[in-house]
Amino acid sequence: MTNQEDRMRGLERAREVLEGLSVGDAVGEALSYQYHRCREIDDFSAFRPGTLRFTDDSEMAIALYDTLQMIGGVEEDVVAWAYASRFRRDPERGYGKMARRILEEIGRGADWRDISPTAFGHGSFGNGAAMRVAPLGSFFAEDLGVIPEMAARSARVTHYHPEGIAGSIAVAMATAAAFNSRGLPSEEAVRAIWDSVLSFTPESKVRTRLALARGLAAATHAEVAREYGNGAEVSAQDTVPFCIWSACENIGNYQEAILATLEVGGDCDTNCAITGSIVTAFAGLACIPEQWLRAREPLSLKS
Repeated sequence: MTNQEDRMRGLERAREVLEGLSVGDAVGEALSYQYHRCREIDDFSAFRPGTLRFTDDSEMAIALYDTLQMIGGVEEDVVAWAYASRFRRDPERGYGKMARRILEEIGRGADWRDISPTAFGHGSFGNGAAMRVAPLGSFFAEDLGVIPEMAARSARVTHYHPEGIAGSIAVAMATAAAFNSRGLPSEEAVRAIWDSVLSFTPESKVRTRLALARGLAAATHAEVAREYGNGAEVSAQDTVPFCIWSACENIGNYQEAILATLEVGGDCDTNCAITGSIVTAFAGLACIPEQWLRAREPLSLKS
């Protein structure tokens, strides 16, 4: 993306989706230990503004946004530096043990190429690459063909396994398709999202489960979570299919999408970050409950 006007439009889209991601992340984290009661305790109107903290999901998404702002795309060395720098600023954001190891080593000057492929012996297929990628999908919504490679670059510096990369591509494509479907009836938008995700996600367990989940329109959230996962294994393949399905089930209703996603438990903050991203891409910033947005801590972005 070289045209300055195009880049500014892309950043506006990415910023909007980042808001939806981070609010979902913060609400999901706040209610994660009482997820089964989330509909009883989802009122954050009494919270002081800016006191609802988000997690590493948003921290890494901010680093990716900053990279897009700096260079208009993704280069592995640059985004690896951005992730590690963000981690160093505040490492107590819920980073997983392997993510901490990788980011600490990168921060000390190690090359991600020497670290990421060896994580868990074969590269990580965790859900961390998928949880942060939505701003990239919206940034490149007008140029779908570049998204798979850009999403793969954003993923492989920490998640080198093909499943981790596939999860990142799937979420990026879902977000781009959701943005491009704005103004369409929900049924048409959902069809476009699934078509785009399945067309661009490479062959993998992630894609297999996505294809199966697409046909479950009559299922409940609990049924889909039992069948395909709710992030409890913290893997791309047991997180991404459920989250994209959940977003599509409530594509125009952010609050219901988050609460329905929360109710099944699992990796609550990540599930809500991914789902909230996709819904915001379609329904816009106004879909986020004002009290949730006000309660979430401010986003710290490069000027």
